[in-house]
Amino acid sequence: MKDDVRNYIKQQLGTNSQWALRALVKIYENQTADEQAVGQTTEDNGIGFSGVDSTILSSFAVQVNNGRNLSIKQMNILFKRMPRYHKQIVGLIPADKLSEIEKKCVVISRPIVGKMQ
Repeated sequence: MKDDVRNYIKQQLGTNSQWALRALVKIYENQTADEQAVGQTTEDNGIGFSGVDSTILSSFAVQVNNGRNLSIKQMNILFKRMPRYHKQIVGLIPADKLSEIEKKCVVISRPIVGKMQ
């Protein structure tokens, strides 16, 4: 994966509430049933939340899944922590959507050519 795509996804996870909330729920769904039940990471299997984030992010995911909104303070915490999960999120994005993101990144990173005045 190109750096510009990786950076775009990290940026979205750290600033876009729709991206961050959807990623939160998807990663929570990838936790094992035992991890979901106790609200903590118990296995080092490369999926789900890290041990440091598991308690708070699991509680956020349960809150969202129960139809409740996160507070501004909670969203700030989410924005700070979600970019580190960009690799897992890339793996969850369908190929056609990932291709769209790659095209968007090419357009964004293309230098502007023109006269300077």
